Amino acid sequence: MAAKVNSSSIPVSEFLLICFPHFQSWQHWLSLPLSLLFLLAMGANATLLLTIRLEVSLHQPMFYLLSLLSLLDIVLCLTVIPKVLAIFWFDNRSISSYGCFLQMFIMNSFLTMESCTFMVMAYDRYVAICHPLRYPSIITSQFVTRAAIFVVARNSLLTMPIPILSSQLRYCARIIKNCICTNMSVSKLSCDDITFNQLYQFVIGWTLLGSDLILIIISYSFILKVVLDIKAEGAVAKALGTCGSHFILILFFSTVLLVLVITNLAKERIPSDVPILLNILHHLIPPALNPIVYGVRTKEIKQGIQKLMRRL
Repeated sequence: MAAKVNSSSIPVSEFLLICFPHFQSWQHWLSLPLSLLFLLAMGANATLLLTIRLEVSLHQPMFYLLSLLSLLDIVLCLTVIPKVLAIFWFDNRSISSYGCFLQMFIMNSFLTMESCTFMVMAYDRYVAICHPLRYPSIITSQFVTRAAIFVVARNSLLTMPIPILSSQLRYCARIIKNCICTNMSVSKLSCDDITFNQLYQFVIGWTLLGSDLILIIISYSFILKVVLDIKAEGAVAKALGTCGSHFILILFFSTVLLVLVITNLAKERIPSDVPILLNILHHLIPPALNPIVYGVRTKEIKQGIQKLMRRL
């Protein structure tokens, strides 16, 4: 058995990405909305970062967290979408093995970093609404620095084994039926047993994303309780409008991940192109919506953008 595996394995220096294997004829049409979403995501996040950087009044912990979220969104978009568009436009399907495993690492670590940032931002809103008098002493610049270090360290260290495990496998094929180097798409090309690889990703993914989502729900539950007790006219509607839009966006982020899992488990009943498209959209729609929901709807950000536009 071992001899058979060794003879069938091949040295792989690069992989070939085959996007939408059943619908390649309409890839060029799909590239138009994807490129527009990409430009929106990059433009909105870059504008938000520039506004916060140049406007001194926005140098506050809440806006530093928003900057961290925008940075994560930009890196995720740049890691995935340019390569997808290169495949659609120029048929540039090859990707080096090192580039593939690097893309896998960035996708896994930065998606969980984004989830963790949502959790920190939910805690920020919880303190601001439930303990407003203590907010300046709890949510400080030092808190944001420690939170950013925690976000990066926790998720980088715990997701790093995923591409490392994949890179140690022996491969029998090099054609990836996906637009991006997801762990499952790559590792299933291996001649080796990938049970531990799959199990590690499943456990780590659900532990990190699940714990973040639970803490977010707890934070917003406390916020909802306090908001409903507020008697001031218009205060409830304003607080619910702001926190509600945040929570809906977080649920959308988590729901897309859940749908991806379900579609991969039910692959016999769902066309294989569906999870591929969902994977791409998950790297585009949240980055495009985050700066709008979290930033543009905030009064201080609106004023900062207006000042920035006047300078230009």
